[in-house]
Amino acid sequence: MTTPPRRPTSPMAAAEAAFKPIKKPATPIREPSAAPNVRELVSIRIDRAVLDHFQEDGPGWQDRINDALRRMVGGKLQD
Repeated sequence: MTTPPRRPTSPMAAAEAAFKPIKKPATPIREPSAAPNVRELVSIRIDRAVLDHFQEDGPGWQDRINDALRRMVGGKLQD
């Protein structure tokens, strides 16, 4: 018994093999943190002037940004 060729012999089969969609694994669903008030590491882009404003008072600038954002979100939730 002869073995079939490893490559497709018809141009149509070759084209279909070349452009076969790649199956990507499904991204896992992120569960929200179970512990309350746990901070999450994120990366955001902030204007230099805004960053300079919060860094003027020294260490703790990230906490000050977080507090300002929390106040803004709290105001939106009360409307």
